[in-house]
Amino acid sequence: MIFKDIWLDIKAVQERDPAARSALEVLLLYQGIHALIWHRFAHWFYRHKMFFIARLISQIARFFTLIEIHPGAQLGHGILIDHGCGVVIGETAVVGDNCTIYQGVTLGGVGTQKGKRHPTLGSNVMVGAGAKILGAFEVGDNCNIAANAVLLKPLEENITAAGIPARPVRIDGVRVPEPQAVTQEHVCMMEARIRELEETVQMLKKELEGQNRI
Repeated sequence: MIFKDIWLDIKAVQERDPAARSALEVLLLYQGIHALIWHRFAHWFYRHKMFFIARLISQIARFFTLIEIHPGAQLGHGILIDHGCGVVIGETAVVGDNCTIYQGVTLGGVGTQKGKRHPTLGSNVMVGAGAKILGAFEVGDNCNIAANAVLLKPLEENITAAGIPARPVRIDGVRVPEPQAVTQEHVCMMEARIRELEETVQMLKKELEGQNRI
């Protein structure tokens, strides 16, 4: 199973990286593949509760690849870690099949509590360079996280999210209208309307008082 996953990772690089020329080149020269190979063996030891050797393997991989994947993280097959420097994937993170992760990405946790504290990515998710996904929530299948986005909330399927904090900008390929900004002109109009309403209220009060006198 480990070797099958490694082969699928190599094929994913060939299919999705236009610079890849052959499976042998990918196997020997791509640090993203090296990190995944190291991780798949480290994860085997982790699942069999040999935590020290699992962590040792992951630290060796981090030294050589500059990609840090905790041995407890669960990774699907067909994953592409492109360039990869600075990628950090936490212990309880889950990455689905055929995901693409670019350099500087963090799949991190918030707080110091035990248990599930890292994100779960569905299948075919793309995480752009420098993006941070922080917290124990799910990102649906076929989502795209823009470069340098900071995602703090779950996403349903087929959503593109961008910004800090990240919010949906496309749903099923259709652009989401941006919220209208409140300008100084809008503020002045609202203030004028409030004054008008206050004057109307005062006038009605005076009329009511006059009727009461009668």
